[in-house]
Parts: sequence; structure tokens; C-alpha cells
Amino acid sequence: MSIIVTAASGHLGRLVVESLIERGAAPGSVVATSRDVGRIADLAASGVRTAVLDYSRPNTIADVIGAGDVVVLISSDAVGQRVAQHAAVIDAAARAGAGRIIYTSVLDASRSTLVLAPEHKATEEAIAASGVPATILRNGWYTENYATALDIARQSGMLVASVGEGRVASASRRDFAEAAAVVALDDTTAGRVFELSGDTAWTHAELASVLTDLIGSPVRYRALSPDEHAEFLRGAGLDEDTVGFLVALDAGIRDDLLAHTSGELRALIGRPTTTLAAGLAATAAR
Repeated sequence: MSIIVTAASGHLGRLVVESLIERGAAPGSVVATSRDVGRIADLAASGVRTAVLDYSRPNTIADVIGAGDVVVLISSDAVGQRVAQHAAVIDAAARAGAGRIIYTSVLDASRSTLVLAPEHKATEEAIAASGVPATILRNGWYTENYATALDIARQSGMLVASVGEGRVASASRRDFAEAAAVVALDDTTAGRVFELSGDTAWTHAELASVLTDLIGSPVRYRALSPDEHAEFLRGAGLDEDTVGFLVALDAGIRDDLLAHTSGELRALIGRPTTTLAAGLAATAAR
């Protein structure tokens, strides 16, 4: 039996592989996959097996997954194409007789009105229909998602958004990666759904304060209406699809769809989740 990690050249997938080894998995039992194995050559050098797996090329998926394998399905970043890409992995896992699928979904995917939720909900439904045992990790927001906001704040002293007073219970990618490693190594988590989020839900005013401390100069949160935000993004040169997506995402935050603090992430990884300040400091250091 192998533990197969998809998209291991990405930020989260790579951290899942590293966390599996740190948590005691034998390197040879882990298969790190990517469209371009050259990007994970360092993992191969550490004893991890590597293989080509491309969500858009089903034959590459079938070549990797075997009977009894645990498949850590890292959500694709191709918004709008995710369901078909994920379905290719799910179908291959079912045909191979995989032992379990672990999927990185989004908070409250089955009911959430967050703009990202429908593709995750559809993927969860496809996993359920496949008959392959599964563990669903409904990940909240990654603190690293604010790397761009950090860069902009350095240049302008501003944090601009239309989230109002909505709260975000973010955690670091490493926190979420550790959780994936924990459940991959624990077959008793099959059939469970985990709602994962940071220990503390913060506002954008608090984010601005953390950015101020990190940068060493004042950062002001400029709260915009959705229409003002859309106009601001157009002025920055973004296309209409991207503008609509970002404004809709902020609407979800404004409605506190990412504010849930269940404590389940902390329980899984056995320690407090990474604070906003620590997560942003690590992001700045990179």
C-alpha cells in the first residue's frame, strides 16, 4: 500500500509529503506526483517515490494508483475545471480498488454559499458515489493567501477589501498539510468529514494591524462597498471575470463563511494552529 499525494509540486501538496515523513511514514511508501516530476526532484532525492500525474491526462492517473492505495487528492487550482479534473482521479481510484481517498475541500462545502464551494461540493458528491472510502478535509483559508496583500501594503500602506467586518479563521498551509498527513496515516478516519480552520477568527482591521507591525510602518484598512471594490480592481487592470470572482469571495468573507472556529484542526495536529502574525511573518521571510 502506498500513500499517493497529487499536485506535490504545489505549495500544499509538497507540505503534505514533508509532513508524512515527519509523522513517521517511510519515504518509500509515499508517492509524490506532479505534471512535471522535475519540480519534485528534491523529494525523490530524499527517498520519496515520484511519478507523473496530470489531472487532465487520465492515463497518467491510472498508471499511478493501485489496489489498497491511499490517495491524497489535493484540490486543483484550475477554478472552473476542478470537477472534471477531480473526477478523473476519483474514477481511477475506484477502478484500481484504492483503499481510501482524502480530499482537500472547503469549509461547510455541502451548504456554503461561498463562491468556491460548488466545485468542492460536486467533488465530495463524486467521491461518495464512487464507493471508495473517504476522509474529507474541509479546509478553511490559508494565511498565505494574503502574500499579495502584504506586498501591496508595503508599497501603498493600504489594505483594500469589501469584506466589511467579516472574520477569517485562517491557518498556515503547513497546519492543513499536517492534518492531511495525520488522517492519511490513520485508517480510523475513513468516513469522517473534518471542518478545519484556525483557532482565531480575525477582521481585516486586525489584519491591517498585524501588517503594520510586520512592515514597520502604518497600514490602513480601506473598507469598500462591493461596487467600489469592483471599480478599484478594474482600475488595477483586472479582467471582468477576475473582478467578479474577487468581489464574490469578499462577499463570502463579509458573511462570515470563513469565520468558523471548530477546533478540529488544532485537535488533529495536536498543537495550536499558527497565528496570523506568525503565518504572515513566515510568508514575508520567504
